[in-house]
Order: sequence, then structure tokens, then C-alpha cells
Amino acid sequence: MRFPLIPLVLLALPIAEISAFVVIGGRIGLAATLGLIVLSAAVGAVLLRWQGFGRLARIQAEMQAGRVPGRDLVHGAMIMIAALLLIVPGFVSDVLGILLFIPPVREAVCRFVRSRITVVSAETIFAGARRQGPDPRGGKVVDLDEGDFHRAEPGKSPWSTGGNDLPPPGKPGRDGEDGL
Repeated sequence: MRFPLIPLVLLALPIAEISAFVVIGGRIGLAATLGLIVLSAAVGAVLLRWQGFGRLARIQAEMQAGRVPGRDLVHGAMIMIAALLLIVPGFVSDVLGILLFIPPVREAVCRFVRSRITVVSAETIFAGARRQGPDPRGGKVVDLDEGDFHRAEPGKSPWSTGGNDLPPPGKPGRDGEDGL
């Protein structure tokens, strides 16, 4: 959804809710309309508690297993939004909330949103970026003992630009800090 459409949606939703109140209230009466609003709020609170805690348990299990609970987090957020839509008075928001409680609808919304966003975590790379050099996870690990490693004299490294790149250990470097 583009940003210029958001103000239109924010204006259209209350108009649709008021229109639905007028039409439904005119057909079933004031008492029944108010009863439906209270009933939908109670159902929303119960569904939030029932499905929300179940989803929270799945998220915790995924995290304890060392996996990222991305799908469960998205579905949990949609369940919370669905419950809030049911709790908020209005028939249009109730219909949207009920639809979000249906798993295939949530999955369709998840696919729609996933196709329009890029999620970057510590394990992923920005879209379009390329790795430089070999994959560090697929390379070899070399374990050196204390005597296996030594520093070359400053400026003697094949990668050196000829300047005094690294100070000898124990001597302050260019910035006045100890060398590595």
C-alpha cells in the first residue's frame, strides 16, 4: 500500500463503520446492534487470549530450539491485530478481524507482505549485495598455538604499503594506543 492511500483509508474506514451502524441498526434495532458490538468485543478478547497464548508458546519453543520464529511472530502479530479489530466497536473492523483469525487468510496476508518487504538479520545479506571472498562459514579454521604465531617487523608485510602499518607489540601505535 502506498503512503498517499493511507489517509484515504483512514478517512474511509470511519465512514464505512458509521454507515454499517446505521444500516444494521435500522434493520435489527438499537439493542441488538449494541449487543453485537459487546459480543464481538468479548469474542475478540477470548480469541486473543486463547490463540495468542498458544502462539506465544510456539514462539518460545522455537527460540529455545535456537531457531528464529519469524513465521510465528508474523502470525502472532496478525492474531493480535485481529483481536484488536474485534474489540474495537464496528462491523467493518469485526469482519476484517474475523478474516485475520482464519489461518489461510493469515497465510495469504503473510505472503503478500513478505513479497513487499526485505528482512535483514545477522544471517542474511542485503538484497543485491555480493559477498567478497569465500564464505567464512565454509572456510577452514586454523588453530594456532602461542609459538606458532609471530609478527613481522613493521613494513615487512607483503600487504604493507611501505609505511609503518603495525607497531611492534608493547609499543604505542600511531594513535597512542597499544599495538595489537
